[in-house]
Order: sequence, then C-alpha cells, then structure tokens
Amino acid sequence: MRVQKPKGTVDILPDTSYQWDKVENIAKNFFRKANYQEIRTPMFENYEIFSRSSGESSDVVEKEMYDFMDKGDRHIALRPEGTAGVVRAYVENKLYGPEYPKPYNVFYIASMFRYERPQAGRQREFHQIGVESFGSDNALADVETIVLAHDLLSTLGIKKYELHINSLGNEAVRTAYRQALVDYFTPIKDKLSDDSQRRLKTNPLRILDSKDEEDIEFVSNAPRIRDYLDDESKKNFEFIIRTLSELKIDYVLDDDLVRGLDYYTGVIFEFMVEDTSLWQSKTTILGGGRYNHLVEEFDGPKTPAVGFGIGEERLMLVLKAQNPELLTDSNIDFYITNIGEETITKTVEIARELRKQGLKVQYDVEQKKLKAQFKKADKAKAKYVITLGVQEIEENTLNIKRLSDGKSYAFNMDEIANVNDLLQKLER
Repeated sequence: MRVQKPKGTVDILPDTSYQWDKVENIAKNFFRKANYQEIRTPMFENYEIFSRSSGESSDVVEKEMYDFMDKGDRHIALRPEGTAGVVRAYVENKLYGPEYPKPYNVFYIASMFRYERPQAGRQREFHQIGVESFGSDNALADVETIVLAHDLLSTLGIKKYELHINSLGNEAVRTAYRQALVDYFTPIKDKLSDDSQRRLKTNPLRILDSKDEEDIEFVSNAPRIRDYLDDESKKNFEFIIRTLSELKIDYVLDDDLVRGLDYYTGVIFEFMVEDTSLWQSKTTILGGGRYNHLVEEFDGPKTPAVGFGIGEERLMLVLKAQNPELLTDSNIDFYITNIGEETITKTVEIARELRKQGLKVQYDVEQKKLKAQFKKADKAKAKYVITLGVQEIEENTLNIKRLSDGKSYAFNMDEIANVNDLLQKLER
C-alpha cells in the first residue's frame, strides 16, 4: 500500500516551517502590542456551532463542511473557520463577566478544514490567523480592527494591497435589501447560474459575490445596499470611512462585497492583493467585519463584536513573491568541531552555555572526522566554527574561525561567559 497524504493537504517541511513560524511570531507580537491575547479552541466542534453561525444556506455548510457522526452518535464537524469556535468559548467560559475587561480582545492561529477544490493558496486543510474583539458597538472598534489588519500587512511587507469596504447595515436594512434583490433577480432568474438560482431562494446577498460569467453582467446593475442603510448605519459607516481617510488609509467602496458567512452585520471589509505573478485578478488575503448577534445566537448576552481572518497559505504565497527577505533563514551562530573522546563533555558544555545566552549552536553528535565536521558546518551555514581539541582544553583557549573569510581568532575559554563581548570582537 502506497502511503500518501490526503488530497488537499500539504506537508510543511523543516525547510519552510521556519518561515511559517517567523510570520506567526511577527503576528503574535503585533497583536499583543494592541493587548490582544491568544485563544486556542478545539479543532472540532458540535456541528450546530457552525450551521447556526455560518448559515444553513452558506456554501460552507452546504458544500464544504467536513462533518461526521462520532462513536457516541454525536454530529461533529471540523472547524471551517475560526470565529464560531471562539464565540462558543466566549459564551461557555462566561468571558463576558464583569471581571473581564471590555472589549475582550483575542487572537488565534489555527488549522481550518473545508472540502473544496485544491489550488494555489487554497487547501482542504488550511491555516488562519484571526482576531476577535467582543463588547464594543462603537464604530471606533471597527476602525481599530481595520487599522490592525492594514498595519499587520504593512509590517509583514505586503505590497499592492487594497482595502475594499461595505456595510450590511442592521437586520431591518438587510431584510429590505434582501427583498429588493429578490425583486431585481426574479425576472431574470433563468439567466443566472445554477448556484445563483439556488441562492435567490436561500440567501440572495450571496449572488453579489458570484464570479460566474453568467452572473457578472446582472450583478453590476443590482441594487446597492448603501442605498438602503438607515440613519444610524449611515452615520457609523460614514464615521469609519472618514476616519480611515484622515488616517491616510485608502479604501474602495465595494457594493458587491458581502462576505461568505451569514453572521456578519454592519461594516464588512476585505484586503485584496494585486500581483499578476500569482493571480490574474485581485485576490482576497484578509477579510472580516462586524457580527453583533452571534454571541446571542449561542445563548450568551447581547454582545457586539468585530474581527478578521487571514488565510495563511495565501499570505505565504504573497510574502514569497513580494518580501522574500523576510522568509530567509538566519544562519546558526556557532558549529563546534571537536577532536577526541576527551573533548566531548567540554563540547556539550560550551554548546549549552552559548545556547543559554540565546545563540544557535550545533555540534556533531556522530563524531565524524574533523574534515567531515567542517563540511557539516558549511552545510549548516554556520557563521563561526569553534575547534576544540585536548590542547585547547589544557590551555583554556578557544579557537574560532569565521567562515565568511576564513579568518581565525584565539580567545580565553572563559570569555564565552559573556558572548556579546566575544561577538563584538569577532565582528570587527
């Protein structure tokens, strides 16, 4: 039997996993500076968590969910997105209590699962970086979330990204707009794609997100939800876009932007990247918005919320194309070569001391001949090689060779206790 990974999954091997680790650490440090704390939720949840939050008529639930009955005859689903599980954790653990600060801000980095056609930057198991902020209905919370998304992409060195923004208004607005779409699309129903004909019955707003050639012509002339916004929704949306302008964050008012999940209310947004070396058209790498009713849907108290998610696979593709320097691996600092069994203990001691001071250090556990050890040091791209023999131990000396130019140095072995001073001497 040939052993293979499942279709739509990818092995992230050591030659690239460090790149993911680097990007994730940048994101974690970035979020923590804004007082967002990490949350980790289960990889699978009860099916109802996602069917209730995403909407029974959404593509996620109808077509893409990995769900199954477990041995206890419980309907279980692998998480297709991050927000629903975080909201469930927020309610179940009573994080809305008075002892917790408001807004309650969290971030996550986790695997998600959707059954869809694998392609570049889109897998059946994929990874998402996301943030959620619970407890504030002020439009400034929307601004803060959008600014965080914008500035994170900037921090990572993403180029040519564009903010698209729209508002879905409140429930009354969406009800009126839904009827307007039904009235508009019904007379031309037979000309729409099969998916859009189905969505006309279940969720006509999703027709606006169609990329099908049969639909594009009709979508461009469809009613705009901004024309249906009530005074409060208009006021909030105008505050958001005015503040973004004052902050010199460019945006595109996108009437076709609806997002793919049913829980969104109010402002929604996507950051799109235009890079013809990757895609023929602008492609979304980050999306989010406000969802003010999901906590109540999960039997929690009325709690406004806003957040966003980043598809990490697409993000990595963009970084490799636009900022490859960020993804370069830092060389190890020292490779210790040693001669003779009598030097083994000292070799390990030196490695431990240097690692304790924050340096990357390796030695040859196979104890090959010296020439082979130097080849390993070259392959590991070490900056410096320490050569340790019986004589060096007896004389308490440290012989260090800089591999970039072959220059050698001799130090007292006690100097490794303050490696920063030692490095300054080596780098002169």
